[in-house]
Amino acid sequence: MTQSIREIPELRAMDDRRSLIRIAYETDIPVTPRVRHLIDSQEFRRLGQISQLGLVGHVYPSARHSRFEHSLGVYRMALQYLQRLSYDERFREAIAVPDAEVFLTSALLHDLGHWPFCHPIEDMRLPGVPQHELFANSFLLEGEIADCLRDDWGIQPRDVVSLLSEKPRDRKSRILASMLSGPIDVDKMDYLVRDSLHAGVPYGRNFDQQRLIGSLCLNADASGLAISEKGRTAAEMMVFARYVMFSEVYWHHAVRAATAMLQRAFYLLHGELELDTLFRLAEHDWIVQMQGAAGNGPARELLEGLFGLRRKLYKRWVQFSYFQQRELYNGIARRPYPWLAAFSEQLADVLSRHAGCRIAPHEILVDAPPTKLEVQFQVDVHFSKEGQYRALGDISPVVSTLAREQFDDYVKRVRVFVHPRLREELVGGGALPEELIRQAIARM
Repeated sequence: MTQSIREIPELRAMDDRRSLIRIAYETDIPVTPRVRHLIDSQEFRRLGQISQLGLVGHVYPSARHSRFEHSLGVYRMALQYLQRLSYDERFREAIAVPDAEVFLTSALLHDLGHWPFCHPIEDMRLPGVPQHELFANSFLLEGEIADCLRDDWGIQPRDVVSLLSEKPRDRKSRILASMLSGPIDVDKMDYLVRDSLHAGVPYGRNFDQQRLIGSLCLNADASGLAISEKGRTAAEMMVFARYVMFSEVYWHHAVRAATAMLQRAFYLLHGELELDTLFRLAEHDWIVQMQGAAGNGPARELLEGLFGLRRKLYKRWVQFSYFQQRELYNGIARRPYPWLAAFSEQLADVLSRHAGCRIAPHEILVDAPPTKLEVQFQVDVHFSKEGQYRALGDISPVVSTLAREQFDDYVKRVRVFVHPRLREELVGGGALPEELIRQAIARM
């Protein structure tokens, strides 16, 4: 008799409740011996010393939760997905128990390749900086985690690597990939709620998570996730939750000021750093390593403003959006980071002449939407009475506006940040900021 997905030890442990780890908010994570072996490994424990939101803590002080906590939350979400989909006949036909176990371990280990402040550094797309999904391979393919996957789970580590970082090759892998990285994947389902909870804001929690999980099914050709009609409102609210979290938390202007400072410091130093070693460090050691590399150069002041005893964030001087000063926004948004750094230097020179004082290149920081776009929210809704699937964007004005239109243009801004000593000097006194910025662009 073929083993049922519901007989996987980790799914049975959800009801057994003999060995649990509790995380916020009152969430119990069932822990079997083979899960315990994975999370007690040195590579996984490192995630407990890497903050999930990094620089967001400069604005929302309680947002200090770790990638360890988030990874446990994603793992529990994966259990709930499998529990629900085990009742779907087409899912059972496509996904066998070994496939489901690869999915579970991939969900648990999905952030293994993250280093401190990973996303801002990845967004720069600099030579020699790997994607964190690929950086994880060295942790997955050899060492304690690889041994645990083979010995405890009967899983080839290469299968986890394939699911996490390679393009799906068949229907089975497309289904599992959509559960790990798609519009309603286990990652987003956890981080929206968890980030909102720890930041102390309601925005990411204002959707019916359990209703959405209960509506999960497969799409028309059984190659990816869809939702039933009863999950439509919950999905709409999830889209809106993600929009507001980006607008009010992830792209808050002070968070982006801190991000621009970190990116410029890393840009100034990255040629002198041993990146493979740096990216394996926990957060505190990472900061110490960066400060040591900075010496007495300009990166030191940027890092001291972020991580010193006294916070000293750069101040917003001017900003543009897709709807305000679109010409300037389009001229700067999605430029490669080296272009932004060179443009900042030209702008510093223009502003030095305008203000009648020397402004150092690192005292002007230009922050802009990165070249990589956010994943769009495209999911089908199954209307069982009609036997039809329709795209959520076709039946929802909320999703059509916030997902089909360019999400990045609605929530992200082009901003120029200046050293705190400069803001008053640059206000008033002749030329408008837009005129000075056009002068700098003309030099590029």
